Amino acid sequence: MSKVLVSNIGMLATPQGTGPKRGTEQGNIQILKDAWVLMEDGLISQVGAGPAPAAEQTIDAQGKLVTPGLVDAHTHLIFGGWRQNELGLKLHGKTYLEIQNAGGGIQSTTNATRAATEEELTAKAARALDEMLSLGVTTCEAKSGYGLATEHELKALRVIDNLNRRHPMDLVATFMGAHLVPAEYKADRAEYIRLVCEEMMPLVKEQGIAKFCDVFCEADTFTMEESRQVLEAGLKYGLRPKIHADEIEAIGGSQLAGEIGAISAEHLIVCPPEGIESLAKGGVVACLLPATSFYLGAVFAPARDMVSAGVPVAMASDFNPGSCPCLNLQFVINLGCLKYKLTPEEVLTAVTLNAACAIDMADRVGSIEPGKQGDLVIWDAPDLDYICYRMGSNLVQTVVKKGTVMG
Repeated sequence: MSKVLVSNIGMLATPQGTGPKRGTEQGNIQILKDAWVLMEDGLISQVGAGPAPAAEQTIDAQGKLVTPGLVDAHTHLIFGGWRQNELGLKLHGKTYLEIQNAGGGIQSTTNATRAATEEELTAKAARALDEMLSLGVTTCEAKSGYGLATEHELKALRVIDNLNRRHPMDLVATFMGAHLVPAEYKADRAEYIRLVCEEMMPLVKEQGIAKFCDVFCEADTFTMEESRQVLEAGLKYGLRPKIHADEIEAIGGSQLAGEIGAISAEHLIVCPPEGIESLAKGGVVACLLPATSFYLGAVFAPARDMVSAGVPVAMASDFNPGSCPCLNLQFVINLGCLKYKLTPEEVLTAVTLNAACAIDMADRVGSIEPGKQGDLVIWDAPDLDYICYRMGSNLVQTVVKKGTVMG
């Protein structure tokens, strides 16, 4: 067995367990001083403090902070083109939905994604993953949803599957054919929903290239009942439900998430009290995206209310070309403290263990404890508060993925 030791850890900070942390438990993390972590064949075998065991390879943490590798539980990684041309429109007061309804927004990216080859999409996404890894992310969810046609949705999911096999990052795929009704189906929404449920989903299942099904439940995209139809169809094909809910208008998405038992509900910027109650009752992870609120100049999700209500809170980047062209989860950490008023301990859980729970990976990643993957970040920081306090710099010193130091 190949043994790798991370020694001389000034502070080791990690949540613990394989289930989501809610309420006061979200801020209860393990802190060890003068710590070490021993990994064998890519898995953590021992964690301790004081004198360290011997190993074939030793990584000196130099008295710095060590946390689990970060988990980005919500990205739209696979897309063609960019949408920098929309910035000026936003600065002149055009709203997200106005830009979308004028032919911009998701439809614009759909056109570019359809035009891109599988190889082009793979190369572009790989560059993004390299950057994310350098910023401390070791596990990433990635959605389809910019193809909006059977051929191109499957193309995007194949890209994710291919990258999961060849890139150091662990990727988890979400099928999101119900991201928008594409232009060619505007006059027949029901036919597009039928296409998603009866043609795309069977092929996704047959090819084994997605774990989850997501839908954009929002004004001018999919109604609550249409969203229910999509998610219930996904369940028939073994795709666990996720839902974009309450991003711009609260039309019932958060309530639906609780009713249907979604693994996570995403965005939740304007989530009402009854939505929070439904999420808590349904055991749904609230996957919040503060960088999107920041970029759109929107309000921030009621994270503190969710924690108080017993909803497990995760945070993710929402990396996409329109509403959040940002893949920096360190910035999300800053916003979690500054805008959501979460404590550093709650924020750490939100971007590690709870995020892992939101993508059904908590048995493998999200904490530093025996049996889990050796996914660690050594920070150029003395303690947890420092990485929440500093902003605008990459504070990662070393990323360890499955016991291997990333270059």
